[in-house]
Amino acid sequence: FLRLARQMFVRAAELDPSFARAYAGIANCDARLVGWYGVRIPLDEILAIAGRALELDPRLAEAYAARGEALRVGGRSDEATAAFEKALELDPNCFEANLAYARHSRGIGNLEKSVGLFTRALEVQPADYQAPILLESILRALGRNDEADKYARLGLTRAEEALRLHPEGSRPAQLGCGAHARLGHREEAIRWIERALWIDPDDAQAQYNVACAWSLLGEPEKALDMLETWAERRGVLARNWLERDPDLIPIRSHPRYAKLLETISLQARRAYFLRIPTARRTVPRGKKRWAWAVALFISPGIGDRPLEFESLQAGLDHRS
Repeated sequence: FLRLARQMFVRAAELDPSFARAYAGIANCDARLVGWYGVRIPLDEILAIAGRALELDPRLAEAYAARGEALRVGGRSDEATAAFEKALELDPNCFEANLAYARHSRGIGNLEKSVGLFTRALEVQPADYQAPILLESILRALGRNDEADKYARLGLTRAEEALRLHPEGSRPAQLGCGAHARLGHREEAIRWIERALWIDPDDAQAQYNVACAWSLLGEPEKALDMLETWAERRGVLARNWLERDPDLIPIRSHPRYAKLLETISLQARRAYFLRIPTARRTVPRGKKRWAWAVALFISPGIGDRPLEFESLQAGLDHRS
């Protein structure tokens, strides 16, 4: 659906080249395609599209939110925070800014900040099921279980309505199965798992959220089977999710989990030297240049950083 939404935003921009919100929508879709699905879109291109929206409307909160999403998946956390803050300065009730900033805050470990942002998002968009369910997960991680139960029920009510109105979309079931699992509703959780996978069996987000539900239901092998499938088409936020998502706590001691995390980190290290084109130009060709790439490959901590996307083969082609 992100690709379809992007096509619609592109068409809107073609029909009205001065429509700033269309460009913000394109940038937002692109950032999520990178972060969630690993689609290879250069960060500079996404920032340029968000920049076009801001040229057309310098006070458009959604454009700053889209810029924040792009900076987030590009690993520029402080700049992302600044962009989200600017969006909310312009419009404190901007749903997109509150939801995206809440996700970003959760991703960098600022759970208390994310609670306030998710709460505001669910208030300004009464039909949204994502914010209350994501908020519920954070509250439970903070030990605030009574509040978590309340928001889980609210989120499930909204998710059920979303499924009724749009039965072709799997995301309500994706998030709802985890909420049911956290509430202890095993049969309902499994039913929603089956519905999510029936609608979107090959969707990476569906696979990840179903894995979380299986983890919560005490089914580590099923959870890890799904995560290993998901990892084949994961986005750049994968390592962050694996390390920080409280739904995966039950499987973190499993040997397969450790191996999966190691594999994702290794793949990130192999690609890291490709993310700085200027460095490619300044490092001498030949053995010194390849040695520099290898040094980056083995440097500790590289796998923690989201990447810009160019193929590993492209880097190998430059090693002579």
